[in-house]
Amino acid sequence: MDFTLYWFMFPVSIAVATCAMLSGIGGAALFTPIFILLFPLLGPEYVLHSTIAAITAALITQTFGFLSGFVGYYRRKLIDYALAWRILRVAVPVAVLGALTANLVHDAILIASYASLVAVLAFVMWFNRPPGGEEMVGLEAPAKTIVDSRGHAYRYAIPDLGARGYALTGLGAFLTGMVSVGIGEVTISKLSRKGLPIAVAAATSVLVVIVTVVFASTTLAAQLIRNGGWTAVPWDMLVYDIPGVLIGGQIGPRLQGKVAPHTMRRAIAILFIVLAVAMLTVARRKLEG
Repeated sequence: MDFTLYWFMFPVSIAVATCAMLSGIGGAALFTPIFILLFPLLGPEYVLHSTIAAITAALITQTFGFLSGFVGYYRRKLIDYALAWRILRVAVPVAVLGALTANLVHDAILIASYASLVAVLAFVMWFNRPPGGEEMVGLEAPAKTIVDSRGHAYRYAIPDLGARGYALTGLGAFLTGMVSVGIGEVTISKLSRKGLPIAVAAATSVLVVIVTVVFASTTLAAQLIRNGGWTAVPWDMLVYDIPGVLIGGQIGPRLQGKVAPHTMRRAIAILFIVLAVAMLTVARRKLEG
């Protein structure tokens, strides 16, 4: 491994993590196409061993990118651990199943699945405004109150996730394990629509994403190492990605308010459409090849 090869990923990772924090998306949604689309343009020495290696690296990087956000929410005491557990008991095993399935699927199918998913996310981000964060007090359903470290009380109805909610969780988790995107976007949207205050929804979603992605990325990495040895995991790139996203994870929140969230989300939606078209083109070429 040449540990100087991917030096440029340090500033790129800072930029990606900053954009992810500003727009509310998972960083893996942007890292995966960088690894698959851009690296081949730089030269054959930059190309990762496989699509699975790209997805694994994106998930590992996202874990560290969300870590700083998790620490902040943990200190603020905003996480609803009971609710997170209800989601994770479905998300974790299904994400592991998705990671195991990824190795059985043709690269073209993986790339096409990613493209289809980000196209849907682009549609959602373009037409849906972020939730306003109103607090909802449970009248008909049992209510719960979380008091954060600043003494602010959040009271809301304990959400009934229902069969449809768990099905969406399973779908998001499976796609996360298979193509690196899904669980974060599904969870934050679902909890917000259930009436949770946005601070509690975001904090709980971050915990769900971190735990789910840790299991998915560990499963993928273990398979890569089993099949190709330790060098199958791009450690020479991760040494730049990880510190980059840790820094970007701190810059993003500091820039909140500088760019209108709705404007940022629409910009990312346009980028997702471009990425979806490009990734579908790559998928078609792989099928033809």
